[in-house]
Amino acid sequence: MSGKRIFIIFVIVLISNLLATAQNQQKDMDRFTIVIHGGAGTILKKNMTPEKELEYKNKLKEALTAGYSILANGGNSIDAVETAIKIMEDSPLFNAGKGAVFTNEGKNEMDASIMEGKTLNAGSVAMVNTIKNPISAARMVMEKSPHVMMVGEGAVKFAKEQNLEIVDSAYFYDEKRWLQWQNIKGSNDLELDHSDDRAENNRKEFDAEFSDDGDRKFGTVGAVAIDKNGDIAAGTSTGGMTNKMYGRAGDSPIIGAGTYANNKTCGVSCTGHGEYFIRKVVAYDISALMEYKNLTLQEAADIVIHKKLKEIGGSGGIIAVDSHGNFSLTFNTEGMYRGSMTKEGKPIVSIYKGND
Repeated sequence: MSGKRIFIIFVIVLISNLLATAQNQQKDMDRFTIVIHGGAGTILKKNMTPEKELEYKNKLKEALTAGYSILANGGNSIDAVETAIKIMEDSPLFNAGKGAVFTNEGKNEMDASIMEGKTLNAGSVAMVNTIKNPISAARMVMEKSPHVMMVGEGAVKFAKEQNLEIVDSAYFYDEKRWLQWQNIKGSNDLELDHSDDRAENNRKEFDAEFSDDGDRKFGTVGAVAIDKNGDIAAGTSTGGMTNKMYGRAGDSPIIGAGTYANNKTCGVSCTGHGEYFIRKVVAYDISALMEYKNLTLQEAADIVIHKKLKEIGGSGGIIAVDSHGNFSLTFNTEGMYRGSMTKEGKPIVSIYKGND
């Protein structure tokens, strides 16, 4: 074979490889996705007015669209996740930020965490009450400190040093949240953003106060995204349980329990009864099943949420995105405020089990 012919073949092979690489890169750039949640629980359509349902869906779409626009314009997944969560934190519809519920001391104490899948860096804050957007404080812990978690007054002091917006605790007051706490104040009852459990003798009084929306979930919020570079990020923010004890933190600020991200597998944000999610290390377990048993994202989510979690009495759900841009919105309750948006650019939001 002549040297000229060998050279031509070499050029053809080289061009073919370059084209294949370019096609694969284009596929990677097209896989950007964002999913969000606003809490899971006994959310029934019969208890929801059309006006309130529309309010929830519009806010979910607003958060989705804001995060999506960052991804579509080549932005990173961390920015998209933080932006989407901040919108939900600023809304009294959800149990995070402005809509945080009250503790047994009549205070608002919030938790949040964020993680990036490329480096496995993570940050979280817990038991903070004057940081307007706890998710931003969690990001600062990740990016501007050598630590993963900061709590209470120390976390607030650090947030001030990072020039984050600090507000008076009165900013978080919401009349419905206050009345929700008044209903069980002085008891050992807890109100969960995913559960309709409470003392039967308080039920009629409580229902009278909340007859306009009836779902009473005020849910934990979260977002997971993969950007055009294939980098995954996940974040979660919550006000915890109504009437929770002093010093209590749930799964939301705990990396591996309420939030996890790994570019090799997936990103996960959880909502539900935190104590059970902590015991089962839910977010990490989904990733581990994918990594060590080669399960798909949906297979892993189904095993953890519908089998492992339920076996110990836990209820709630997750949102997740894998390294290929596939996503899962999986829950074992009657509903979960949730939404997704992919490269097609259409926000899809749902509330109830099945299709709304």
